[in-house]
Amino acid sequence: MNHPARLARWTRLTGACALLGTLVAGAAIPATGAFAASPGVRQSPAAVSAATGRLPVLDPAALRASIAGLPDGDVTGALLRVTGSAGAWTGTSGVGDLTTGAPVPADGHVRIGSVSKVFTAAVVLQLAAERRVDLDAPVQRYLPRVLPTGLKPMTVRQLLNHTSGMPRPAASPEFGDGSAEWFAVNRSASFTPQRVVDLVKGQPMAFEPGTAQQYNGINYFVAGMLVERVTGHSFAHEVRARLTGPLGLRDTQVPDAHDTRLPAPYSHGYLTVTGADGTPAPVDVSRQSPWPWSEGGMISTPSDLDRFLGALIGGRLLPPAQQAELFAVPDVPSYRNSQCRTATDAGRACMSAGLMRVKTEEGVVVWGKTGSRPGYTSGMFATRDLSRRVVYALNPRTLTGSEFRLIPAMVAAAFGTITPTAN
Repeated sequence: MNHPARLARWTRLTGACALLGTLVAGAAIPATGAFAASPGVRQSPAAVSAATGRLPVLDPAALRASIAGLPDGDVTGALLRVTGSAGAWTGTSGVGDLTTGAPVPADGHVRIGSVSKVFTAAVVLQLAAERRVDLDAPVQRYLPRVLPTGLKPMTVRQLLNHTSGMPRPAASPEFGDGSAEWFAVNRSASFTPQRVVDLVKGQPMAFEPGTAQQYNGINYFVAGMLVERVTGHSFAHEVRARLTGPLGLRDTQVPDAHDTRLPAPYSHGYLTVTGADGTPAPVDVSRQSPWPWSEGGMISTPSDLDRFLGALIGGRLLPPAQQAELFAVPDVPSYRNSQCRTATDAGRACMSAGLMRVKTEEGVVVWGKTGSRPGYTSGMFATRDLSRRVVYALNPRTLTGSEFRLIPAMVAAAFGTITPTAN
């Protein structure tokens, strides 16, 4: 989450890639085992068939070719991890450090941006399973005097699936102008979640709650605040106790609000910034505030994200009723939605509680999430039966989304054809 201009840009970019995308040259690796679904989670034969019947054969040559030429003016480096019973491959491309020329680490730490929302949704759904949160109850019941007065009642479920109609935040000078130059200077700035939520005060609702879907990071700031209010613990504590600890995700963390470090190994993130003399040059922004918090501030690695997504989709983290929420996409229109922009969406919602659904033109359905931070773009996706799981990370030098040119060939090789629309 950020100043509205920058915030809108990151939100728009994470959805523009719609799915997966990117990278990498490298060597094949042995396939790793997929998580098995728990006995209580049933997947219909039709759903499994739709996810696997037309899955393309994994093509390492196509994966390598899709990111040939890195580093370039848009992207310094990339990594990709493909696992599952339908084939496995991993590799890297470009450089991880422009100063030393060191390669991209195959399992390096990355800032995962809005992929953090999947962790947030999982925690809230666990609280729902414990009957500590009612998904159909108004958010205002759990957070009195937190949301600005005048906002219509919206349910917890509507926060998670972006049908709340929550307003966009108003402009504020303290959040900058959305430029690379501003971020390079102010990358350590941190703000409280309440300060961000206060920016919607006086803004009109985007639509009546429950009648449309619009991707809005404010929803997940509020969801994180709800977790803290209900449990009495920090959001970071709940993620550790419920998700990263039990799954052994040692390289996944919710950093302290003022901790700008990125654990080694990692690929450096850069932004091309125009100096006072008018000369553009790369600025290392690897160290930056993680303040987007439950909305987008987490750090992880490809192997941890693969393990987490496998456990989540495989039914290891949620009972059946809450597991169903992961795949319950509301039947409502997509309203100026940065995420649902493929030909198969046809102007309808594509997001559930934490995840987004992407359907290829060949009929393959995948579930996952994308994320962006300055210097970092990432995502994780999988078929419902976990026969193919993909985690990727890029290091873009710009805030324009130019790194997404790498996506089409990679998506086609991993899952099938996806045609983006203007929506």
